[in-house]
Amino acid sequence: QVHLVESGGGLVHAGGSLTLSCTASGSIANLFLMAWFRQPPGKQRELVASAFSSGISNVVDSVKGRFTISRASGWNTVYLQMNSLTPEDTAVYYCSARLRDMTEFWGQGIQVTVSS
Repeated sequence: QVHLVESGGGLVHAGGSLTLSCTASGSIANLFLMAWFRQPPGKQRELVASAFSSGISNVVDSVKGRFTISRASGWNTVYLQMNSLTPEDTAVYYCSARLRDMTEFWGQGIQVTVSS
């Protein structure tokens, strides 16, 4: 089992920045991937950014240049730095962790609201 705790969400004005954190605990020795997803109001959950244990990371095109995913040296914490936020970034953001056997775990989600 892997337990994920997200933090850093909140309310911000358009153009502002937020940094989300996700810390994993439990059976993290076999972590393969940590990622951020988001679910805007009335829409489906979508991938935002991924960080692999190999060191490779990426963000989806819609946030490229504004969002950055990074991880702490111990690999059990990932961050999502979000800059130049727009109201379209308003969503519940979820942290996901996947083990090498592809078992996937989810955080509770954290609200990010961007006001215009």
